[in-house]
Amino acid sequence: MPQAAPIVSLEGRTVVVTGAGQGIGKALTELAVDLGANVVAVDLNAETLHAALASLPAGRVLEVVGSVVDPELATRAVSDAIGRFGAVHGLVNNAGITRPAMIEKMTRQQWQDVIDVHLTGTFFWTQAVGRHMLERARSGDATGGSIVNISSDAGRKGAIGQINYAAAKAGMLGMTMTAAREWSKHNIRSNSICFGVVETPMTEVVRGDKFRDGMLAQIPMGRWAQPEEVVKTVCFLLSDGASYITGQHLAVNGGFHISL
Repeated sequence: MPQAAPIVSLEGRTVVVTGAGQGIGKALTELAVDLGANVVAVDLNAETLHAALASLPAGRVLEVVGSVVDPELATRAVSDAIGRFGAVHGLVNNAGITRPAMIEKMTRQQWQDVIDVHLTGTFFWTQAVGRHMLERARSGDATGGSIVNISSDAGRKGAIGQINYAAAKAGMLGMTMTAAREWSKHNIRSNSICFGVVETPMTEVVRGDKFRDGMLAQIPMGRWAQPEEVVKTVCFLLSDGASYITGQHLAVNGGFHISL
């Protein structure tokens, strides 16, 4: 009996990952390469990115250093990826920052910094990659593509001290659904993943002594998520295993937010 094809494979695919230098982005890049993908790894910090990619095969990764808020960088990265690997089949909008403050104390700059990276940056990269995917589809290439936006439970239930972050993550859900409605007829899928608390440098504050017990009490599984386990779901959505899934928001949160 012939061996069944693996449910999750990225063989022959090229995936763009923003915020690839650490945490979820780093773990995702490593797993995507293991599953057969070429990865266009994007990060603002050149040193961090280079270190994150040092152990991966050089022929399978393309380093792109710069801000996700730069639309010209997004366009150039897609062009370079096509020149290097032939096409782009997936995008993970993962880059993120936090600038916490209570509503009445938040500065305009704190608000704008987070909106720019999470919301505007996601738009720029979705547009740049989407244009390429549409061009391929309209030329008769049925391969399609998959866009995965890394959102958060904060975008669905709010987050004390992070109105900027919660608003941006909620906005990403709207972009996910809009791209799905516009592009799914071209076999370009768009989905979101809403993480709870993943053990990364960006969540150090909420995992600290002041908030740890209260946060863990809200998670039925009683522990933080690890980057290596949550990125498996991202790769599933990038793969043909999720070929009929689009416009959805998938919770990967240990039960932190449970709804219909």
